[in-house]
Amino acid sequence: MTIENRKADHIRICLEEDVDAKGVTSGFEQYRFLHQALPEINLRDVDTSVTVWNRNLRVPLLISSMTGGAPRAEEINRNLALAAQELGLAMGVGSQRAALKDPRLEATYRVREVAPDILLFANLGAVQLNYSYGVDECRRAVEMLGADALILHLNALQEAVQPEGDTNFAGLAARIGELCSAVGVPVIAKEVGWGISANTAKLLWEAGVAAIDVAGAGGTSWSQVEKHRIPTERGQLVAEAFADWGIPTARSLVDVRAAGVPEGRLLVASGGVRNGIDVAKAIALGADLVGLARPFLKAAAMSAEATVELGGVLVDQLRISMFSIGAASLGTLRDTPYLVEK
Repeated sequence: MTIENRKADHIRICLEEDVDAKGVTSGFEQYRFLHQALPEINLRDVDTSVTVWNRNLRVPLLISSMTGGAPRAEEINRNLALAAQELGLAMGVGSQRAALKDPRLEATYRVREVAPDILLFANLGAVQLNYSYGVDECRRAVEMLGADALILHLNALQEAVQPEGDTNFAGLAARIGELCSAVGVPVIAKEVGWGISANTAKLLWEAGVAAIDVAGAGGTSWSQVEKHRIPTERGQLVAEAFADWGIPTARSLVDVRAAGVPEGRLLVASGGVRNGIDVAKAIALGADLVGLARPFLKAAAMSAEATVELGGVLVDQLRISMFSIGAASLGTLRDTPYLVEK
């Protein structure tokens, strides 16, 4: 099967099948804000803006990496980018390996024309550094988009259950380190839905990554996605067993933050984030940016307008959450004493 066909399968499955993790949640429901009946601020003064790598965001929201490399992906990425531009969000694209192999697919990723001002992330699988990819391919991915940074996604479990998976993750930390020192843009290490442990974060910080996206369990399970592609009953049974695998997003975020984030590096939280209150909780737990994927995918599969509407709802929920605990800025939200465990 070609990469293009696999990407088309992934879009279809994520839109049509039940691919949520089972038996594990993001963990954000274990926290609650203590409502402040007298917040002592004006809602209109709540400021959600942040600057990341010289790009100004109106909201610390990331449309997480999802797709590219298939015909339908071009419209989806365009709709996502239009929403990011209008709302002042960041955006990542899906793995660009398909376009590196077949330049005809580059158009399915390119969005700068409609989103000149957004913080934009290129994306390749980290494991490809063990399969002949190096600095040149990574630079091509960045240049293809005019991207501000490069995501290296970590998807060991997905590759292990995928029929055509690349599973040599040996010595990868050293290769990531070599890339970080040579590629010329910030590198973001991102899981795809099973979380980053504190010890893995330590390896990644030492390698020189500029940011970590913990991308924990509780949202889309990529072993569940792959289960729908596997042609054998045996393979399906293997994949199904991992439906509850992973570190819940909130736990991963707290553990990585507690272990220490080097000065100037960023921590991103994604995985099972479903509303603006979850976004607020993630920031209060230490995230600098908060990402959502499948909710935006479903909206972008309909229209740019639906995508903007979803983003607007998330922004409103975040701002009202901040208002209701008296946090007029993201810094105040991050330091709030009003987020408690249930």
